[in-house]
Amino acid sequence: MDRRVPSMTDFAYEHDIEVRFRDLDPLGHVNHAVYASYCEQARIRYLREVLGLTADDLPMVVANLELNYRKPVTFDDDLTAAVAVTSLGESSFTMTYELRAADVVATAETTQVVVDRETKRPTAVPTEWRERLREYEPSLE
Repeated sequence: MDRRVPSMTDFAYEHDIEVRFRDLDPLGHVNHAVYASYCEQARIRYLREVLGLTADDLPMVVANLELNYRKPVTFDDDLTAAVAVTSLGESSFTMTYELRAADVVATAETTQVVVDRETKRPTAVPTEWRERLREYEPSLE
């Protein structure tokens, strides 16, 4: 797999995220586990808007998740998730995220594996997804 780490200007896709009161821990910061949900929300939006997928079109599992926390997020923060597909394998692809308030507050990476609905085994990333991802993410080879 080809991997690249985007800088802030490499992200073509952004999604605004509302920080909810229930996301907060007793200290008034967003709980660490909620960051994974923010990435999921941004990932689903990306897949809907870039690939045109619906919930029924998402035969994939998250095989890996890595989160790096930089700064706390609070209820009053305006939060944005920037998302990019940074590598494309035979049956998987990697997405990179920057969660931003005024600055980058966290970075993350997930690897999704496309799964055959009947066999539950990895299967090839559909050709139409590959084509659309390469159009949207020109640095993908």
